[in-house]
Amino acid sequence: MPVDKMVDLSGRQLRRLPVHICSFRELVKLYLSDNNLNHLPPELEQLQNLQILALDFNNFKALPLVVCTLKQLCILYLGNNKLCSLPLELRFLQNLKTLWIESNCLQYLPEVVCELSLLKTLHAGSNALRTLPTQLRCLQELRTIWLSGNLLSEFPPVLLDMPFLEVIDVDRNSIRFFPSLAHLPGLKLVIYDHNPCRNAPKVAKGVRRVGRWSEETPEPRKRSGAVIEISLEEKPSPPPAAKPEPEAEPC
Repeated sequence: MPVDKMVDLSGRQLRRLPVHICSFRELVKLYLSDNNLNHLPPELEQLQNLQILALDFNNFKALPLVVCTLKQLCILYLGNNKLCSLPLELRFLQNLKTLWIESNCLQYLPEVVCELSLLKTLHAGSNALRTLPTQLRCLQELRTIWLSGNLLSEFPPVLLDMPFLEVIDVDRNSIRFFPSLAHLPGLKLVIYDHNPCRNAPKVAKGVRRVGRWSEETPEPRKRSGAVIEISLEEKPSPPPAAKPEPEAEPC
């Protein structure tokens, strides 16, 4: 058993997880990023103390159901796979606080995500999402939602009913009009760059906007009938694809 209760097998070109890893029953962190995995052994269920599991940059077409037995998981990385859906059994991960499902093949956000009541961070960028389920408003612990690089043609209405959100990222979508976000008291940052929008979202004082006219009033300033282009401030980097070791939040 590693002294730090962590095993990092990232970037080893693994096609299967060495089963002996599952004998480390006190393991808290398991990093399997950047391999060639498409399944996991049933013995993984023995890791009931696991809090962080990284499966990103692999070849999973479906989430192995054994992952859904790891009920102490707080952070789950599933990005850069080939997932088209998530199993209903995901609802058993009621301690999950951070879920990364970016860069998959999702055409809709699986409604089971809306049953993860402690979820604080959801990264669903670079999929093919066109809408969000109304049940998302039930996630009252959610603070950050990343939706960049999807197929949203309108600002998701459900986000207007989530006053607890702090960060909303809808960069690189197809949104043409933004409703006012000024009524969202928790909002700190909205990223709306690279949309064919006609306006900037109105926000409350002190909220940072990243996008066209971000340093102006919500409507572009006009002078002599011409719209003056406002230079964009540089967008902050999104969460890294190749992660440093995340901090494990206490469950």
